[in-house]
Amino acid sequence: MCRQPMPEPICLVENINGSLRVNDDAIDYLYGIDQPVVVVSVVGLYRTGKSYLMNRLAGKQTGFALGSTIESKTKGIWMWCVPHPTKAEHTLVLLDTEGLGDVDKGDSKNDAWIFCLAVLLSSTLVYNSRGTIDNTALEKLHYVTELAEHIKIKSPSPAGDEDEDEQNDSKFVQYFPNFIWTVRDFVLQLVIEKKGQITEDEYLDFALKLKKGCSKTINNYNLPRQCIRSYFPTRKCFVFPLPASQDNMARLESLDERHICPDFLKATQRFCDYVFNESNVKTLKGGHRVTGRRLGHLVRLYVDTICSGKVPCLENAVVTMAQIENQAAVQEGLKVYQSGMEQVKSLFPVSTDKISAEHQRCSNVATTEFMKRSFKDETKEYLKSLSEEVDKYYFELLDQNMTMSEMKCSKLLSDLYKDMSEHLQQGEYTKPGGYELYCIHRDNIITQYHRQPDKGVKAEDVLEMFLSERSVEANCILQADKRLSENEKKIKEEREKAALIEQQKKAAEEKQMEMARLMEVEKKSQQERLLQMERKFEEEKHLQQEELNKAVNSKLAEQKDLLEKGFREKAEVMDQEIEQLKKEKEENSLFKKVVMPLVDVGKDLFSTVLQYKLVRTKLKGLKNNSTSKI
Repeated sequence: MCRQPMPEPICLVENINGSLRVNDDAIDYLYGIDQPVVVVSVVGLYRTGKSYLMNRLAGKQTGFALGSTIESKTKGIWMWCVPHPTKAEHTLVLLDTEGLGDVDKGDSKNDAWIFCLAVLLSSTLVYNSRGTIDNTALEKLHYVTELAEHIKIKSPSPAGDEDEDEQNDSKFVQYFPNFIWTVRDFVLQLVIEKKGQITEDEYLDFALKLKKGCSKTINNYNLPRQCIRSYFPTRKCFVFPLPASQDNMARLESLDERHICPDFLKATQRFCDYVFNESNVKTLKGGHRVTGRRLGHLVRLYVDTICSGKVPCLENAVVTMAQIENQAAVQEGLKVYQSGMEQVKSLFPVSTDKISAEHQRCSNVATTEFMKRSFKDETKEYLKSLSEEVDKYYFELLDQNMTMSEMKCSKLLSDLYKDMSEHLQQGEYTKPGGYELYCIHRDNIITQYHRQPDKGVKAEDVLEMFLSERSVEANCILQADKRLSENEKKIKEEREKAALIEQQKKAAEEKQMEMARLMEVEKKSQQERLLQMERKFEEEKHLQQEELNKAVNSKLAEQKDLLEKGFREKAEVMDQEIEQLKKEKEENSLFKKVVMPLVDVGKDLFSTVLQYKLVRTKLKGLKNNSTSKI
């Protein structure tokens, strides 16, 4: 985990008088987890022992509240974040929901939203019940039949397509968690007439067996069974015998294991091992992996949506989440870049090569940091935003570096010129032969100036300014030197002009070389950003393909089972759903083949635009410098 382990559960979603509200402290805790999260939720009727199983998943005897009376102990949704016991660098998030059907509450609508949140937030959903999986038990799980009313996959289209609602629940299998049914206090034999001994999973499949016919009674019988079979990608069952004697049941959490039924402990261990090894990282629509921070955003989004009277929509949640995360990713990347550039900034003035190399390194690190957090940046809007923010800061640093260089070089020449200034004031250069002495002293300043290291990018420019300012002074001394003839003065005057022109040429060449180096580094930085963008694009498309593969395989398995049991019509209805999923897979693959070449074409254009921006900004700075000289 990325922060101190949570010592005990904390309420995540409060349920006060039938009104849901997020607990800000719990959300803040989630915001501090950057690791992927495996989210396991448990739901079920109140007083069925859900909390005990969650405590065992946390590796603890106590934690989530257990009760020994008819009163429900858990209210709302409670959360416990612990390091995942088998997946390194992952966090296991356990969600214990309040008991459904609490007599004190008497609000089935509220129960439905609690059940809905458990489905939306988890990667594994555990439904806990007592006794057997019979028709009564399935009727009590009527919340699963209401999911289509409480969860939408896509935002309603403006045209209001009539097929949307019909297609909505057929896609639940792509996004819903794995399903585990835990049966507590199971006292029957796992035996079916004409088949003999069966496994726990076969027991669940037998309980979910559909009846043939179209009457209202049969449809009502089949509905919860069909929903469980169709909505969840995998199904698993565990049966638990009575854990202890009736007298000890009231203090199960404090009971020594010696007094707990060995078969119950074995079943509990098998259950925990399965959850640890088979539960996947929570993902969003599109296969995007969820971190603790993203889970915090999801909780707030879904609860706010429910409280506003609207129906949670998976597509809207992903879009909103992407905006939040991508904006934060831009700021995080910029922060990393700025922090990385502090070291070179402290060394100003530095050479163009030095600041450019550091810019390239820090820019790559910033892009990597951005990619870690961003997702679904399909138009590359946020990557471009990061690029612009980084370049803007880089240009500011270039200006600061030039200013520092100019200040350092100006001060250096000013200090070196002090002795010459004194000689000038004392009139030593106005004597016969004074011009030659003046040239010796001036050349000596230039030599000393060139010997000084780390003058920065304005070294030649400032020297050219210095010599230009001294040219009038030199000419006056030259014309006043009585030792020289008029012809000699003209020759030396031409030499002065030629030397000044040579220095101006040298300064201009240095500027051109500096510009070329800056543009080359900027081009490499942009190419690296686009390469990382391509890798991110490939990763997201791969996740989408995996999501679709999982859905297709689940649908094919369900269709095969229906055919084997004689439900040909129901199996044929699934053909359309399967074909639609396969079509999405093909479109996803085609998108990859068509769009990626377009991205490649855009590389040079993207870099050229930014190079133009760099040149324009630099030329503006040079223009300002030229104006200041005049």
